[in-house]
Amino acid sequence: MSRNIKSFCSRSQASRGLALLLAAALLSAAGCGAARERDGDTLRLGVALYTQDDTFISSVTQNLERMVQESEVKLGRRINISVVDGANNQTTQLEQVDRFLDQGYDALLVNLVDRTAAAVLLDKTEEAQVPVVFFNRQPVAEDIDYRERVYYVGARAEEGGVMQGELVLDAWRDASLGVDRNGDGVLQYVMLEGEPGHQDALLRTEYSVKTLTDAGVAVEKLDSDAANWKRGPASAKMAQWLDDFGDDIEVVLANNDDMALGAIDALRDWKGPRPLVVGVDATAPALEAVAAGELYGTVLNDAAGIARAMLELAIALADGQDPAQAMELWDGHYVWLPYQKVNLRNLDRFS
Repeated sequence: MSRNIKSFCSRSQASRGLALLLAAALLSAAGCGAARERDGDTLRLGVALYTQDDTFISSVTQNLERMVQESEVKLGRRINISVVDGANNQTTQLEQVDRFLDQGYDALLVNLVDRTAAAVLLDKTEEAQVPVVFFNRQPVAEDIDYRERVYYVGARAEEGGVMQGELVLDAWRDASLGVDRNGDGVLQYVMLEGEPGHQDALLRTEYSVKTLTDAGVAVEKLDSDAANWKRGPASAKMAQWLDDFGDDIEVVLANNDDMALGAIDALRDWKGPRPLVVGVDATAPALEAVAAGELYGTVLNDAAGIARAMLELAIALADGQDPAQAMELWDGHYVWLPYQKVNLRNLDRFS
């Protein structure tokens, strides 16, 4: 090989080496920039909702946004939250989570579309080393209990069912309310259920009725069906039941307030005696219905408490602190908030 060719090869190799070094430096700088963004004074929280078309979830989100503003003043740091709507589509929600991770968010607050899909989501967040706080829609225990920096905030669904049953039990025992209209000593009811297979729907359904039967009340289920937590489908279903069963319906048990309000919508045109209607969540429209005497009672699902616990968890996790120092945790991963019964007798405490 001639001297000129050797010299050309050496220069080419040197140029390639320099290019590789420059590329590595740029990648390193980009990585450092992302780290600085994550470790800086601004805390970035990604909030993924199963749908924004849910009164209770909307209430949680509004409380969270308000508390973020209050915390910014209290802590003297910026907290940016980005809220996305999964539109009840798990694929869409996973894509939204991918974008949060690509953009270097500090923590994710996730209201799962499909509680059985948590493992797929957690594989992504573990690889990115981003903590996750699930809320309201509880993943299966195996997806939470054996992972680091993964938490759930919510209320125990069976407790909500028990309290809903207790509301009906109190009314059943109050002769002045005349719940047992046909005087047969049997409580005839219909059940508006939430999403099929959803843990809250299953447990609220089971424990509301179990509370009555455990207290010695004879019950007869006239019918039950899923209205997917929504007011419109619940109204349509209730209208059908009124056609089918009419005055035989003594109680309407609804897994949430939106469905209870849907039942009340159908009853507005009903000329016969109105059945007792109870819900769960204590949303603002439900409290108005209690005040108006249309909804007998509901069970407070603490939207403000859920928002506060999530925010405190996210701040602690993003700052590398032990969340157990910020709040009480059950089994190292769970923040359980208490339900509360609400009816006309104590409505002033919740309005």
